Amino acid sequence: MSSCIPLKHQVLPNLLILLALSMTACSGAREKEKQVSIDGGSVGYPLHQAVAEEFKKVKADAQISVASSGTGGGISKFCSGQIDIAGASRSIKKEEIEACRKKRIEFVELPVALDGIAVIANHNNTFLKCLSIQELSKIWSPKSTNKVTRWNQVNSKFPNRAMKLYAPASDTGTFDYFTQAINKKAKVSRTDYTPSHNQNVLVQGIAGDETALGYVGISYYLSNQDKLHLVAVQNLEGHCETPNPPSKVANNTYTPLSRPLFIYVNKKALDSKPSVRDFVSFYLDNSKKWVRESGYVELTDEAYAKTKQRFLVEKTGSNFKDAKPGQPITKYL
Repeated sequence: MSSCIPLKHQVLPNLLILLALSMTACSGAREKEKQVSIDGGSVGYPLHQAVAEEFKKVKADAQISVASSGTGGGISKFCSGQIDIAGASRSIKKEEIEACRKKRIEFVELPVALDGIAVIANHNNTFLKCLSIQELSKIWSPKSTNKVTRWNQVNSKFPNRAMKLYAPASDTGTFDYFTQAINKKAKVSRTDYTPSHNQNVLVQGIAGDETALGYVGISYYLSNQDKLHLVAVQNLEGHCETPNPPSKVANNTYTPLSRPLFIYVNKKALDSKPSVRDFVSFYLDNSKKWVRESGYVELTDEAYAKTKQRFLVEKTGSNFKDAKPGQPITKYL
């Protein structure tokens, strides 16, 4: 039947269809340009979420998606090109840099806050006042698996009671940083403990067991102080310190368990998506307002200024991949 329709009548519907498809494609491209995707560690997630909510107040059409699948999971997605920004509670690793390089993904590394890893025990615990790095290493060393299982094995002054341990899952940034700081190598740890990606689950476990010990980002302790006992850690100068108040993290007296939190931004997304550039600029200019509210610690003014400059010139690569736990971040900026 179509062969009987004059040619000029066939061409018009085809042109209309092409025009409609073109308009749909353009509309879809414009929508995609408004989208910003962030994924990464649970530590840092509340800050990313707070900044995203505030950004939407000044840019109503912004489409910011914030997820938390762990630092390792977020960076894996980032280096495969699935997301614009990775949130990380540790610096990017050499093998992750290589994964990004293979996908031709350049990134800008931006520290945005500080965190202190809190060593926590049950609220009713009366014997864990302060632990040295050596004692923490004895507790968490891989050699202690199924061997160091009672508290008096850690210190003869501690009671002869069973020890129950809780820690973040092995693909999280908190696990990586803690093991690097305590056992001198990331991911080197005993395995007979209760792991979880959700640090609130760790808090609940420790709150329900009088002989338990674990470690979490400081925000999880601050939100549950009535259920937990914050254990002091002997710092590099030999003093017993906790990450509370947070000023101890900022002035670097709580070491070596103080760490920077990062966002890693895809350079191509910065250059091709105005929404990503606008969001990151807003993040760096305003996040200081919500850092403490989110349970973290502000960078120094010097560090904020150097971070903003790093963003403005789009300096790619990692300055922090070889950073040692407890060192001030301005050394690497």
